[in-house]
Order: sequence, then C-alpha cells, then structure tokens
Amino acid sequence: MISFPNAKINLGLHVTAKRKDGYHELETCMVPIPLFEALEMILDNKTVFTSTGLPIPGVDKDNLILKAFKLLRKDFNDLPNLNIHLHKNIPIGAGLGGGSADAAFALKLMNNLFDLHLEDWFLEDYAAQLGSDCPFFIENTPKIATGRGEILEPVSVDLKGKYLVLINPQIHISTKDAYSGISPKKPLGNLKNILADQSIWKAHLVNDFEASIFPKYPEIAQIKDRLYDLGAFYAAMSGSGATVFGLFDSKPESVEWKEGYFVFGAEM
Repeated sequence: MISFPNAKINLGLHVTAKRKDGYHELETCMVPIPLFEALEMILDNKTVFTSTGLPIPGVDKDNLILKAFKLLRKDFNDLPNLNIHLHKNIPIGAGLGGGSADAAFALKLMNNLFDLHLEDWFLEDYAAQLGSDCPFFIENTPKIATGRGEILEPVSVDLKGKYLVLINPQIHISTKDAYSGISPKKPLGNLKNILADQSIWKAHLVNDFEASIFPKYPEIAQIKDRLYDLGAFYAAMSGSGATVFGLFDSKPESVEWKEGYFVFGAEM
C-alpha cells in the first residue's frame, strides 16, 4: 500500500508559556499544503526500512515511521513484518512537519493494511506519543493547535485557489536555538478572529520566532521581504524555520533564487 504524506505551514505561531515538563505552550494554526513525499508498505519476512530522495540523518531507531510501527505492535503484537520505503521530498528540520507527517501517515497506512479499524481519535492518541505535530496529520485539515501542539480545534481557513511559494535557504536552526530567543507571552489578538480576515494577516498574524531568528539570520528575513515584493498578501516563517512561505492571489512571476535554495510553488 502507498500513501503520500504532505507538509504543513503555520499561520501565526505564539509561544505563550513554559511548561513544567520542559515543553512550551503554543498557539498556532496549521494548514496542510500540496508538497508530498511517498510512503510504501508491503508485507515481508522481516521489517526493513529504506529511503530515497533527500538524505535522512540519524539512525533507524530514531526514525518516526519505525517508532509508529513499534508503537502499534505493543498493542497488536501479532502484526506481521513490513518492508517500508519512503521517498523523502520535504526538507528536514525546516518547519514543515515532514517527519511528523510520515509518522501519522504510517499509522493511517498500517491501520488500513492490517484492518485494525481504529478511529481517528484513537490514531491521534498514538500520534501524540510520537511527536507534538503528529496528531494534526491524522485528519489533515486546518486546525488551531494549542498545548504542546497536540490539542486540535477545527478552524475555517479557505486558501483554495491561492498560490503558495516556499523557500528554504538550507539554514539549519535547532529547536534549542529557536526557543533560546523566545520570551513566552500571551498573544495580543484572538487567532481565530484574525484568521477570519485575510486582509489583516500581514499586520496581525505573527510568528513569535521571527523576532529573534531574523536578526541572527538576516537572509531569512530577506526572503520574507522579497516574497512581499513579489506581491504576496501574506508571508511568514513556518514553525521555527528556516522555511519561509508566501501566499498569493495568483501565481507570481518566476524569479531566480540563490543557488542551493529549496524552492517550491503550487496552487492550494
């Protein structure tokens, strides 16, 4: 069986408090975008994971897809072995949720492959054990996320027909580095009210990480400025970076970006 995990962008991202467990309280709107990779699973004599496309750092024991398989196997210990292949297309550590999507889509794929008949809320519970962004990709529709990112509330965000441009300058920003510049605070506006009016997004839809990351990495700030120069009605960094996205009413003119940048464009 094959599925196509997709990336996400964040519309607004507020860090509202530091938690006792070391995590942070967040408030953001996550929206799926049409940047995909391919995940295939077939039954086999032993469990094997392979990948093509973008290189995946680390060792297999840290791979979220394999962790998802082991998590299901704890409760369904007669699950057969799998030959798993991922074609990696979403930049890693870029604020786009690629690894989280892979884990969630793996759970959904195994649910179908093994005829487990688990409902979405059950899969979301498994996904939350794998990572804060993972539950979002189970239903994979626009959601306001709070808590660590695992508390999800449906929200009406209509980007159909808009054009998305993603630029990743291949700058790695560690999660520790990103949070080191954050001073948690309550947001000034109501996120749901702001999302309801796209004309005010530029002025009021804020990613808290930009204030500390842009001075350290001015190249990322320049990408955002250029997207506005090209006519975006909204541009921002996704997650804790370093990807910047622009949303346009129609496809913008084609421009040359710096060599080595990951560049993606598609209609939403």
